[in-house]
Amino acid sequence: MTTTALRCGAWIAALLVLTTAPANAAGCVFEAQGEGRVAAVVDARTIRLDDGREVRLAGIVPSVLDKARAALSAIANGRDVTLRGEDDAPDRYGRQVAFVYLAGSEATVQSELLRRGEALVSTETANKDCAAELLAAEAEARQAKTGTWADPAAIKNAESPGDILAGIGRFTVVEGRVLSVRQAGATTYLNFGRNWTRDFAVTISRRMVPAFEAAGLAPKSLEKRRIRVRGFVEARGGPRIEVLRVGQIEVLGGN
Repeated sequence: MTTTALRCGAWIAALLVLTTAPANAAGCVFEAQGEGRVAAVVDARTIRLDDGREVRLAGIVPSVLDKARAALSAIANGRDVTLRGEDDAPDRYGRQVAFVYLAGSEATVQSELLRRGEALVSTETANKDCAAELLAAEAEARQAKTGTWADPAAIKNAESPGDILAGIGRFTVVEGRVLSVRQAGATTYLNFGRNWTRDFAVTISRRMVPAFEAAGLAPKSLEKRRIRVRGFVEARGGPRIEVLRVGQIEVLGGN
């Protein structure tokens, strides 16, 4: 099995246990990659430590930037933190990407932002325990209608392509029932409407299909099922979200 398939399988395992996992799941079991005190909040998911290092919070996307930045400041500014991650290699902007823990806490700063409804789970996290922790925190806020989830429009309806297109280029969460699954060339389309030039669709490249099958989610099996999909909205005729990881899709109940 490929590394991509294994990582995607881990994401699906996290999604499957989401409804039963406690909020204090095993968490992100990585080696510590440094410590420091938060000297400043640079933006809605970046902090600067007192030694000058900039740290990018892994695994999340801010929902509303100014509110997320204010929440991050309230949670972390002036606090001692421990960084955990696969490695401490900087990204192309020189920032260390990590899961951030306040001193004396077993939960990540990311989880606290999610629990307040000030962030969304991104699609970057391959570690299943980290994914489960983040997804559980997001679900808690969504069920409580906290923060961004207080707005009924926080989750876009797949049957309203105009609303989805209004968020072009933004990280968006969409829910709806897959009307049909079709393949055209090297791309599989999960169609949510009958008009391909106007309606919403999810695209899956041929190279991703084995990962979906390995995770027990062959694209054809999603036909007629309600799903939640997250990702960046593009305009290709109608609105599209390209799925690059299995974890971008959650199968919902009530099918």
